[in-house]
Amino acid sequence: MNNVVPLFVALPLGAAFIIPLLGHWWKKSGEVFATAVSAVLAVMAILQIGAPAVVHHMGGWAPPVGIAVVSDGLSVLLLIAINVVGFLCVLFSLRYMTAYTGLPKYYGLFMLMVAGMNGVVVSGDLFNLFVFLEIASIASYALVAFGVDADELEAGFKYLILGSVASVMILFAVGTLYAVTGSLNMADVAREIATKFGGGRPNPAVLLAAGFFLMGFGLKAALVPFHAWLPDAHPSAPAPISAMLSGVVIKSLGIYAICRVFFNVFAVASGGPSAVIIANGMIAFAILSIVIGGLLAVGQWDLKRLLAYSSIGQIGYVMLGIGVGARVLATGGVRSVAALAILGGLFHLINHAAFKSLLFLSSGAIQHSTGTRNMKVLGGIKERMPVTGMTTNLAALSIAGVPPFSGFWSKLIILVAVVKAGHPAIAGIAIAMAFVTLVYYIKLQREVIFGEARGPVMDAREAPALMTVPLVILAVVCVGFGLLYPVIGDRILEPARDVLLNGAEYVKLVLG
Repeated sequence: MNNVVPLFVALPLGAAFIIPLLGHWWKKSGEVFATAVSAVLAVMAILQIGAPAVVHHMGGWAPPVGIAVVSDGLSVLLLIAINVVGFLCVLFSLRYMTAYTGLPKYYGLFMLMVAGMNGVVVSGDLFNLFVFLEIASIASYALVAFGVDADELEAGFKYLILGSVASVMILFAVGTLYAVTGSLNMADVAREIATKFGGGRPNPAVLLAAGFFLMGFGLKAALVPFHAWLPDAHPSAPAPISAMLSGVVIKSLGIYAICRVFFNVFAVASGGPSAVIIANGMIAFAILSIVIGGLLAVGQWDLKRLLAYSSIGQIGYVMLGIGVGARVLATGGVRSVAALAILGGLFHLINHAAFKSLLFLSSGAIQHSTGTRNMKVLGGIKERMPVTGMTTNLAALSIAGVPPFSGFWSKLIILVAVVKAGHPAIAGIAIAMAFVTLVYYIKLQREVIFGEARGPVMDAREAPALMTVPLVILAVVCVGFGLLYPVIGDRILEPARDVLLNGAEYVKLVLG
């Protein structure tokens, strides 16, 4: 296991360089290598379930001097989401992307994006986390603009500019912590912060770094008010890239990084004034995202733009669970309440990876068959495209929080935890916005799935098998996560929750 973890970066990174080189002579090199490598990565990620935490010393140099690659419960959760969704998006791309040129470049960039996300998830070093974050970000900028039409280039440029602002903030934060602690290894930085500043009043430099991290990673996660790039990026990007952006990119580069840095480096679980300030910031961004993302989604008629605003609102629920858990721990509240809140946030994270990837892939299948995303001229998809209609309906029911689908249980856990933590007003806002979510997904079902076939839907046919198989798999996941929660909770979610709940244990794991 010790030698397997670096392969999550090495395999896709190698494929990203090989595919464009071979693409000059072998046009199918991208499809073959991307499918094979993503399938291997998905299997490797699933096999990590139940495995003990691993710390790999690159080159045999022990941290804090050497570079450490770390795989624990939180890493495994994200590795599963990234690589399983990545494999299904590659399968979908095999037919969907045939209308595009330069496919070796597409698959090379796709593998580069996967390598960057995997690197962020397993990195034990702040600077290497930043480097891998930039690798994934740069690849995603190019993929958003891959069609090179005016709208696509504009969206890609906007994403590039705002993403660069986020990167500068994160780099400033890394530099500030290095100046304060003299180290870049996350476990060593956590130990230095606890030794020098633990228990006293907030240190200005540490709080400055925390603020930069929260804004930088918040922009990568598309939390309000840092969300402006997402609604333009999704309609412009190819459907598989939209699925990756919403399904795993904003989670690995944003939410995961927030969790890892604030729980394992800044140790918000240990309490103190700084921890309370950080937790309050998380909750504030979460509420803004839930409310603004949900309200803006209601008025959308472009299917992918509606899903983009929905992603902003749903990522707010994830952040709400994490933030409330952090605040309970920081204020010395009941530990079981914090555990419930964090578990709910992580459960909604993995649920959202499944049902939002499914919705974006379904929107791609609909556009592939009808030539439009305009909900005003769609309707009756279930008659002409029964498989796509069924999977879209299942995803809509799940994300809207209808029992017994997975989205209902994760939202319920978050809301119960928020009430138990003593925030009934926040819970009321979250419940109200859950009904708003139900409203705009009922609109999606009414305008797109049900009713009589009309307009461009009249001549539509079911998407090819390579596009419908990923839809069916993700639909099964949406149903299975709801019905098999006890199995998923024990094997995947609780180990990830414990990494955050016992944040100080990370130092012992890495440094011994």
